[in-house]
Amino acid sequence: MRDFMAELRVLSSYPKHIVLLLSRWAIAYGFAFPALMKIHDMEATTRWFESYGIPFASFTGMLVSTIEVSGIVLLTLGLFTRFISILLSCVMLGAIFFVHLHNGFSAAQNGFEIPLYYLVFLMIFASYGPGKYSIDHFIFKEGSDV
Repeated sequence: MRDFMAELRVLSSYPKHIVLLLSRWAIAYGFAFPALMKIHDMEATTRWFESYGIPFASFTGMLVSTIEVSGIVLLTLGLFTRFISILLSCVMLGAIFFVHLHNGFSAAQNGFEIPLYYLVFLMIFASYGPGKYSIDHFIFKEGSDV
């Protein structure tokens, strides 16, 4: 059984860099529509943030929008992946606590389920890096030992 588990570990490690790449792209894609919607109409974003009692709504809206748009680009390229993942994690924590928590867990009721999944993936990127198929790997030799 020990040999089987060792062999399974080796076999399952081969696609890990592709899985990290596809995961980065999926999360970046997931941020695309909400981020572009926020940045497209900052006045509406500010009003929306104010309606949830988010402090400094105008500044926070611009900051969140900037982080999200930067996240789309940086996650797609795998550039400064750990850094942007930490910033996006903060955005997700804010989304959970200010917007979704009072709706419960279920995504069907606009609960915190989806932002929680994003947060988990972002913590994986922050912890393990972007993987071999990233600019971080080529510049910093980051992610080759994932």
